[in-house]
Amino acid sequence: MLQWSKSNDALGTVNRGNPTEAGLCTLCRADCTGKCETWLSCLRGRDAIYPRDFGTITSGAANTTSTGVNYSALRIQGYHFGAHGETTKSAKGDVLFTDVNLETSFGRKHKIVCRYPFITGALGSTAIAAKYWESFASGSALSGIPIVIGENVVGIDKQAEISNGKINKAPELDRRIETYLRYYDGYGAILVQLNVEDTRNGVAEYVINKFGDKVAIELKWGQGAKNIGGEITVTDIDYAAFLKSRGYLLDPDPTGTAAKTAATSGREQHFARHSRLGYTNLKNHEAVSKDFLAAVKKLRKLGYKNVTLKTGAYGMLGLAQAMRLAADAQIDLLSIDGAGGGTGMSPWDMMEHWGVPSLQLHAKAYEYATILAARGIKPADMSFGGGFAKSSTIFKGLALGSPFTKLIIMGRAMMIPGFLGSNIEGVLNPANKAKVFGNWDKLPQTVSQYGDTPEAIFTGYYSLREKIGAQAIDKLPYGAIAMWTLTDKLAAGLQQFMAGCRRFTIEEIRREDIVAGNHEVARETGLQHICEAQDDLAKAILNS
Repeated sequence: MLQWSKSNDALGTVNRGNPTEAGLCTLCRADCTGKCETWLSCLRGRDAIYPRDFGTITSGAANTTSTGVNYSALRIQGYHFGAHGETTKSAKGDVLFTDVNLETSFGRKHKIVCRYPFITGALGSTAIAAKYWESFASGSALSGIPIVIGENVVGIDKQAEISNGKINKAPELDRRIETYLRYYDGYGAILVQLNVEDTRNGVAEYVINKFGDKVAIELKWGQGAKNIGGEITVTDIDYAAFLKSRGYLLDPDPTGTAAKTAATSGREQHFARHSRLGYTNLKNHEAVSKDFLAAVKKLRKLGYKNVTLKTGAYGMLGLAQAMRLAADAQIDLLSIDGAGGGTGMSPWDMMEHWGVPSLQLHAKAYEYATILAARGIKPADMSFGGGFAKSSTIFKGLALGSPFTKLIIMGRAMMIPGFLGSNIEGVLNPANKAKVFGNWDKLPQTVSQYGDTPEAIFTGYYSLREKIGAQAIDKLPYGAIAMWTLTDKLAAGLQQFMAGCRRFTIEEIRREDIVAGNHEVARETGLQHICEAQDDLAKAILNS
């Protein structure tokens, strides 16, 4: 089994637990005191791009080999002349990497413009999403990137009022939408996800009636973590019984004799709330197609300008169905999530053994998109998810799916700034500790070495203050400042890779900008091996 290094001496980072390819720990804790690369980047921003202790060190890459079949086995090309997408300065020779424009857009008739080519994973009915939403939403809106409200938010809300399939009141969903819109400045979007229960509960009708076309809808077919629908764990038997009354499936049954007896004895119980599996009554592609197209037509009729689809790490048949139906239904964005991460409640064995890994799935998505395009069928704009946390991998994902891929999905990586910022805020402003769900009683040395004020701790503080003003930033959760700092670092790193490839807009990124580091990856992705790419052009120069 391929193992990733737990520490990076050049950056001064270390993983508390077992690291994944993305550099995150397999178990990312909200109370973590540091310091993986993403964690550090939330504090130090662009400083974390470079080796530490400048002026007293020299540094060299620890590992430039490419093994296994994964995103790390792709290498990024660089070119020593030319410019694509940049015209104002190239003739004068004054071009800097900061001249790279990272704006992107997606959609059919109604384009959604994003400041950066990032989008969050879906943040739904997990407790993590609810607790840190102020940071997630405000940070995403300020950064100009889309955020997705995941499934089941209305269904699990005790304060929501639902009668005869009609929502009369949904305070938690309102809070989530309104938080994002408070800081929305024309870049990005907020999407509300629908699963079986959400559709039955009338979430789409409620949102369009209250918020109009300010919100987009995302239909959900699955995710990279699991293929059995959304889950959460509940320990309160009364709340579990409430969820059952809302129509959810609870395992075990909280209204059963065994559960009641256990509750009387004082033993803590764990009830898993499960969503229903979609399409279990449909037997073939034609039936799925008819049902899906009807669902999209209904959403358009309700007034939604933008409808997207999220699919998971299913095999080639599922991928092809999603891509063909997304094209036929004029879906605005197809999100393709590779195995196997999750944001809170996914069976561990399933995460490790179910579904198609990200690199192979995304390579096939590109292949299938080219088949549709060759037939004159315009594929839906795509976003790729499944283990993205670094600028290098973001570039690789965009290049692998070019020109069809417009965004990269980051789930767990975009949650870390919410955790970290809230922990710091809870220490520096003790009165806010419970409100922001801070986990620390004092600043750990990994943070205090930079100072004891947000101005000193977050390198992105002053640039954000310049954007929104001193009064506004004082009201902002620290988690949002941390997200602003992280996205700025990711953006700078992406600009550097793009500048090295002489690509000055997202639209100019090409598949030939990445190569396979080994022959197995070349076979799986259709990319050229690193020593074969441009070899014919090189030999032509030598033989000229």
